[in-house]
Amino acid sequence: MSLINERQDFSDVADVFLLHGSMQSPAFLDGRLCALLALRDITAENWLEEVCLSLGVEQPRDSPSAERLLGWRRQTLDALSASDLNYAPLLPDELFSLAEQAQGLKEWTLGFMEVVEEVTDESLRERWSQTLQEAIDDLAGLGQIETDIDDSPENENDLFALTEHVRMAAMLLYTEQHPGKPQVEQADAPVH
Repeated sequence: MSLINERQDFSDVADVFLLHGSMQSPAFLDGRLCALLALRDITAENWLEEVCLSLGVEQPRDSPSAERLLGWRRQTLDALSASDLNYAPLLPDELFSLAEQAQGLKEWTLGFMEVVEEVTDESLRERWSQTLQEAIDDLAGLGQIETDIDDSPENENDLFALTEHVRMAAMLLYTEQHPGKPQVEQADAPVH
């Protein structure tokens, strides 16, 4: 039970941003975080530096804020490397409108793709599976999605499917860059 209570969600991180005078959504930085952990293994110190730079501050305001920001990185890394494949992007939840959720997904994708597009090592990209390359190509298009949507069951289902696609692409990138972490049966690999 306490582990569930310790899990940070979108609102927890957004509250830390607000405390630092920032109205920006954590979704963009979460997309960057996911890609950075997959491609560069960003350290806790470097992550804290990147978040502070984004927030326009030199350092976190207080120790609980720093702990929450570092916990965000730790939680993401733990989820990406877990064998149960339970990683979920840090996005607005059902407390937000579908339009706000779609905007969060778009921002997450833009942050993720910003880091992926910085990969200039063609030999690295060439080692990516066809499935991963297709997923990354799909994500590039997601940065253009329409976010001014109404709250309807159809839009909710579409958004869920897009979010699931993003989640699977993120885990696929991580697992291909970190063979053996997590230990995944080949039968569980996504089929196209």
